[in-house]
Amino acid sequence: MVKLTIIARVTDGLPLAEGLDDGRDQQKDLEFYKQQAKSLFKKLSQGQHEPSRMSVETGSYFFHYIIEGGVCYLTLCERSYPKKLAYQYLEELQREFEKVNRSQIETVARPYAFIKFDTFIQKTRKLYLDTRTQRNLSKLNDDLYEVQQIMTRNIQEVLGVGDRLDQVSQMSNRLSTESRVYALKAQDLNRQAFIKKWAPVVIVLGVVGTLLLLRRYIFG
Repeated sequence: MVKLTIIARVTDGLPLAEGLDDGRDQQKDLEFYKQQAKSLFKKLSQGQHEPSRMSVETGSYFFHYIIEGGVCYLTLCERSYPKKLAYQYLEELQREFEKVNRSQIETVARPYAFIKFDTFIQKTRKLYLDTRTQRNLSKLNDDLYEVQQIMTRNIQEVLGVGDRLDQVSQMSNRLSTESRVYALKAQDLNRQAFIKKWAPVVIVLGVVGTLLLLRRYIFG
């Protein structure tokens, strides 16, 4: 079953349209996967040169996406949902979205600018819900539509490297900052130790010098 559909611009990851499962009890669960989807869009916007079609395993679901015309069409499906139907579903969305919104895709600046497209997403999604309908069985039996060569990866594999690099970078920056603070503290402690060590000597020398000057001045 198709659980979540998001359309986003690849250059900056801006979400353009979205379609959700109607089940209210699953909204909290879907929020987690929405965040993962946004992370995928961020990865694509960074020019990671990911394939234009890919399936990403995440928990008990799969993300499937296609990229056409600078736009990523992504859906979240149950593991048992046929891969072939998922990609045909995305292709239907892609054809209609480009036909209706092509001239505005690169210029919109606000998220979900094409929220009205949700009507088409929901209508198309319903056609793909039951895999046993004659329509969908015909699509599954279409030998001309091949999806076996589409790469399948794990969500940790796709997002994990970048996350680890971010963590290493943050740790490195934190260590660098802490090192500078430690160095400043060390300099301050050394300065205080130097003062404590030599201050009495300087004071004594100062007193002695003052007394000698006074003696010379008084007794000429």
